[in-house]
Amino acid sequence: MTHRLRRLGLGGLTATLLLSLGLTTLPSPAAAAETYAAYLMAHFTGESASGEQIYFSTSTDGLRWTDLNYSQPVLRSNVGELGVRDPSIVRSPAGDRFFLLATDLRIASGKGWDAAQHAGSTSLVVWESTDLVTWSAPRLVDVAGGISGAGCAWAPEAIWDPAAGNYLVYWATISPRNGVDKARIWYSRTTDFRTFTAAQPYIDRPGSQGIIDTQILEIPGSVGGYRYIRASGDGQISIEGSNQLLSGWTRLGDIAHLGMTGAQVEGPILHQYNGRNEWGLWVDQYASGRGYLPLTSTNLAATSTYRVRATSEYSLGASHKRHGSIIGITQAQYDRLRAKWGSGTARRVQSFNFTDRYVRHANFDARIDPNVSPLADSQWRLVPGLANAASGYVSFESVNFPGHYLRHSNYDFALVRGDGSAQFAADATFRQVAGLADSSAVSYQSYNNTSRYLRHYNYLLRLDPISTATERSDATFRLITS
Repeated sequence: MTHRLRRLGLGGLTATLLLSLGLTTLPSPAAAAETYAAYLMAHFTGESASGEQIYFSTSTDGLRWTDLNYSQPVLRSNVGELGVRDPSIVRSPAGDRFFLLATDLRIASGKGWDAAQHAGSTSLVVWESTDLVTWSAPRLVDVAGGISGAGCAWAPEAIWDPAAGNYLVYWATISPRNGVDKARIWYSRTTDFRTFTAAQPYIDRPGSQGIIDTQILEIPGSVGGYRYIRASGDGQISIEGSNQLLSGWTRLGDIAHLGMTGAQVEGPILHQYNGRNEWGLWVDQYASGRGYLPLTSTNLAATSTYRVRATSEYSLGASHKRHGSIIGITQAQYDRLRAKWGSGTARRVQSFNFTDRYVRHANFDARIDPNVSPLADSQWRLVPGLANAASGYVSFESVNFPGHYLRHSNYDFALVRGDGSAQFAADATFRQVAGLADSSAVSYQSYNNTSRYLRHYNYLLRLDPISTATERSDATFRLITS
């Protein structure tokens, strides 16, 4: 969430939700007996062309992070404002499903912060998955549209409420209320992240001070006598404790004694380190542009115990990490994530007869160009063929548009999002053979039009039959490690 909100002076009026609103609650499933061996961080990187999308990083110790997908997005929003920020990963109580919530916002489009705050999207963007690797298409859920004068719905989070048998979903909305126009935390209830109860006010600090970036962590067995710890941005990074979600919150302190207030940091992440009574509070150093900084503690209820980790004790990888979330993951989940997005090498496909040009996508068209910028538009993951995963068959998956593949249609090529159909798989699969013009290079024969090969013509990619020397050169490429 952006620090620009503080121009308004950000700012708990608590409310009890009547379950007679018509929401069907679910019995609380037994918590999955899982041993977490690693960590997953979801985040965005900033207001660049691709920065407001979903990025993943993994860690085995919770302090040293490795970017997945070559520091490119793993998920992109094609709904709402076409950009997402402040992602939060929510694990179901049974551990068999994950929901990823994000702010529907793309400042890189040039709309400006004032419009984003006061006339922005009132919807959240939601993905869901059973394995953290295969995700649904994104969908919009309008959680704040019923709030009078609502200007946005930012930094969504959710936590399972066993007492109610549903999820408490909460976020920040700027709106006028009781004569004061400022950011407050609102909440709703859901069991499926599709149907939500009407928004209710959750946290509303007195006066003109608004509040943003709230995150709640449930503490197994409690800490300092509290089952839940809450961090929020309200001019400080304030820490609170309670034994129930909607009421009973006690302010425990902040991190101003460490030289960090809302003027320096925002976007707090709370998480527990695997297998031990130690917790992390990560804060986004937005004012200095340095991204996240880890603080750790063995007692989150005592802010005096928080320790700032030295730069030698942590590493954030290559990408700039902004407001996100961290969860513990099993070894199997870690291995799947690494196999999907963290292993192998990104490739560039160099033209054999125009060696300064590479296969790239541009506005979802496919062509060969020199001096490709951004470079990721010409980076590909060569994956087992979607229609035939046998050795020698490949599909070209875009690195910066994951889930999108080079596909031929009417003998023309485009970058297209996979739809899971057999036709798509066949159109996006090729047999890698010795180069038609040079056996030390490679050529790509169509899987479902075996008389035709991938080639360039007037710098555009086509699927053509090959007979002449020029055509053989046009259909020959070299794979270059990025």
